[in-house]
Amino acid sequence: MQVWQFIQDKLNASLQVMLLYVLQSEGSSPGREGFKMAVAADGSFYGTIGGGIMEFKLVEKAKHFLQKNTNTTELIWQYHDKQHSEQSGMICSGMQIVAFVPLNTSSAPIVAAILQSIQTNQQQIIKLSHEGIALVQDSKKENWLSFHQASEENWWYGEWTNQQPVVHIIGGGHVGLALSEMMRFLDFYVHLYDDRNELNTITDNHFANEKHLVDYNNIGSLFSNCERDYVVIMTVGYRTDKLILQQLVHQQFKYLGMLGSSNKVKQLFAELEAEDIAAEKLNKVFTPVGLNIYSKTTKEIAVSIAAEIIREKNIGLPTGRTITS
Repeated sequence: MQVWQFIQDKLNASLQVMLLYVLQSEGSSPGREGFKMAVAADGSFYGTIGGGIMEFKLVEKAKHFLQKNTNTTELIWQYHDKQHSEQSGMICSGMQIVAFVPLNTSSAPIVAAILQSIQTNQQQIIKLSHEGIALVQDSKKENWLSFHQASEENWWYGEWTNQQPVVHIIGGGHVGLALSEMMRFLDFYVHLYDDRNELNTITDNHFANEKHLVDYNNIGSLFSNCERDYVVIMTVGYRTDKLILQQLVHQQFKYLGMLGSSNKVKQLFAELEAEDIAAEKLNKVFTPVGLNIYSKTTKEIAVSIAAEIIREKNIGLPTGRTITS
């Protein structure tokens, strides 16, 4: 949101802005899809498209476009090697496509609409194309996601206005506090749930964006349209963990994890299967939750859970790394 706020402030000051947007990346490219930055006519800028010498060169190019009063959107290919003519100056391998989108005072309404969409969490899709920037109102908005190119001028890119991932932490104890801090640090929007009032680890939790005092018997009704969200169950005991998992295992999430020992999980799953919950549904639950880094302290457990969530969030994205055993 900060990049859009920067743009709005500059447009309100009657300054032109060049928006730089990474539309696609491959390999070890430092700038990933959706990275963005804005360069204003006064020389100031905000955000990043990957850093390094490449970013410096493209910021200078953006300043040059602003001085020329360029009003057309352009695509720039950047290859991070020495084999291509469009070299970025980096040798990390991979490539990225960067759109240069000129914005002026006439762009202020669309920028304001994007900010409002983010602030009110009314998800829309930002569309970039040869014609510039727009918000998609199509009933089949998902068709606009990611980068598509049919010809030099017939291309488009779309992404949701609010890219901040959401994590739901069910259980406000010591691990819940540590995980809230870790996920907030990683720029997740953090929901915290518990059925206990005035618990010290909840009142001391200043990291959760929202805290919810709930009845665990009905918690499943609170999770609708959460297909992109991450959920971690870590309540005070076996009974409440089971009660919550019974409700949530039938719903769609990006990630559903549960804290507990291997013996606890084995017994709990056996009980749920005996109650006609299909094994294939239970096998999708990440439990014992977190990467096995031999965690002992609450903060170490939080790190292991956060690492597992990051892995699931980024899986399928280009990394440039070779998987080794």
